[in-house]
Amino acid sequence: MTFFDRLADRIDAVDSVVSVGLDPDMDRLPEHLLDRDLPRWAFNRRIIDATHEHAACYKPNAAFYEDPDGWRALEETIAYAHGKDVPVLLDAKRGDIGNTARQYADLLDRADAITANPYMGRDSLEPFLERTDSGVFLLCRTSNPGGADIQNLELASGEPVYERVAALADTWNRNGNVGLVVGATQPDELAEIREIVPDLPFLVPGVGAQGGDAEAAVEHGLAELDERSSPNRSRSGIGVGLVNSSRGIIFAGEDQGEDFHKASGQAAKQLKQRLNQYR
Repeated sequence: MTFFDRLADRIDAVDSVVSVGLDPDMDRLPEHLLDRDLPRWAFNRRIIDATHEHAACYKPNAAFYEDPDGWRALEETIAYAHGKDVPVLLDAKRGDIGNTARQYADLLDRADAITANPYMGRDSLEPFLERTDSGVFLLCRTSNPGGADIQNLELASGEPVYERVAALADTWNRNGNVGLVVGATQPDELAEIREIVPDLPFLVPGVGAQGGDAEAAVEHGLAELDERSSPNRSRSGIGVGLVNSSRGIIFAGEDQGEDFHKASGQAAKQLKQRLNQYR
């Protein structure tokens, strides 16, 4: 089964398209966890315990783990999420020349999917694309305000850069393992991209703390897998994609001390219910 097949099964099992971003900012962790051997792991474990019934996926951002203790915490986090039958998407935004990209692709030995930067072209992505059982979400139209600086530039053909990225991603999807990162803060562009690539699942950030459009995220972010992506699927009609919230979930109980995780569980449940209104 491809990553998107497995994701479809998870979405169906928990009736949710919520991706929980595990970004354990050390400056915001509860004080009672800071004396632990791996405070980020201790934090994530409680978040997973509180949210896994509502999570289609967990999305740790590599930037919060790039030190020796951080990588240990990340490995523990991935293993624990897998123990709860939840896939893990590593938000790493990698992209480099071939031999370096091959090293980055080794991260998929641990995680189920990864985000990648397509701006160095197909050869920089090939080590990810050839991992047929793993997912690759390519940056297309990101949710940050500065995303327009480059992504909205108009090419000689008249199309903006983000539309060309979407069209290229569709041609690179020979193994049915490619998705796109498209922010919920730009709902009109989200709709435009869906018209270009009707069959690619989206990872849609920006619905939580960034205030993105939840209805547009669901309406345009989910795709039914086609035969190219999923020739052996036993189940059909499931919209596949992810709508991510990080800070809005994991720090929902920031002021609640040792009970912080309870608010996170409630926030994940509420986001699931909010998104399900539009599915």
